[in-house]
Amino acid sequence: MEQIDAVVIGAGVVGLAVGRELALHGLEVMVLESENAIGTGTSSRNSEVIHAGIYYPAGSLKARLCVQGKQLLYSYCSARGVAHQRLGKLIVATHPQQVAQLTGIQARAAANGVHDLQLLGSAEARAMEPALKCDAALHSPSTGIIDSHGFMLALQGDMENAGGLLAFCSPVHAIGAGQGTVTHPLRVTTEDGTELAARCVVNAAGLSAVALAHRIDGLDKSLLPRAYCAKGNYFTLAGKAPFARLIYPVPEQAGLGVHLTLDLGGQAKFGPDVQWVDDPNDLQVDPSRGDAFYAEVRKYWPSLEDGALLAGYAGMRPKISGPHEPAADFMIQGPQQHGVAGLVNLMGIESPGLTSSLALAREVLHRLHPG
Repeated sequence: MEQIDAVVIGAGVVGLAVGRELALHGLEVMVLESENAIGTGTSSRNSEVIHAGIYYPAGSLKARLCVQGKQLLYSYCSARGVAHQRLGKLIVATHPQQVAQLTGIQARAAANGVHDLQLLGSAEARAMEPALKCDAALHSPSTGIIDSHGFMLALQGDMENAGGLLAFCSPVHAIGAGQGTVTHPLRVTTEDGTELAARCVVNAAGLSAVALAHRIDGLDKSLLPRAYCAKGNYFTLAGKAPFARLIYPVPEQAGLGVHLTLDLGGQAKFGPDVQWVDDPNDLQVDPSRGDAFYAEVRKYWPSLEDGALLAGYAGMRPKISGPHEPAADFMIQGPQQHGVAGLVNLMGIESPGLTSSLALAREVLHRLHPG
């Protein structure tokens, strides 16, 4: 049985960030990925937004790690030449009853350490975005967009330059606590029968993280949450959008509403919506869902033309809270929570996971080596 300092399971953006962090701190790291490429799951099917840290409850992991991660991410992208733009966004109230909610959002953001939001009247918002219809808006100048695949490639390069390894087509079958060696007590077994003895294991398997945690021998399964899948459908805009910034309606339901985001090429897309599903592989976009998109988007862009929205792609949120439940925080279970030395489970790492990834990696290192 081969011995190694650290095994990270999952080569999405969070797994790669964790692998990089551990390798840079001198650990011999191997990242195991079940697919044949990096970032094929949630990391490849999101809005690629760098979030400011506005909406999350004060004191939550999402709030703290998003705000920390945003700063780390902008610095990293600048230093490593990862394509990104700090476009800013407008959170818009589309009827008078929502205007008061903007003040509450601004207060929540301030409690999270985000102090750059500016409350705008209707005329001020339209001066910035003439095609916009709203009663008021919040301007978030630190929201941006990123080339997520370019970011993951940079993380992979950093990890490998620090001596880390990445193994594709290596799905993990089981993990055993105390079943390795005296110095490397965690045994990781892949589906082809390969066995690794590790000092520490980080479960960053995204949509499969909860299911994988249930296959950890020696872990108290009563500590594990239930996994849910919330599909998010995106529709792309035919033609050029008349907006230079991201446009978000006041948040609702399990997501942030049907918002307008831009990619680095200026192409606009709308979404995601929230569609609870049972199958995490259910990634087909039903064109008929576009009917509801038109109604929502026209609340802030009334001149959207019929036929302008095309079925785009869908992503899957790895949720650990279900329909009609309050949104769950990130769940980072380390030895302090479950008593298994060297093991960290990352569960429910949905948005703002991309923005938080570098901060999440530091948090994992701290959970493994406190102090």
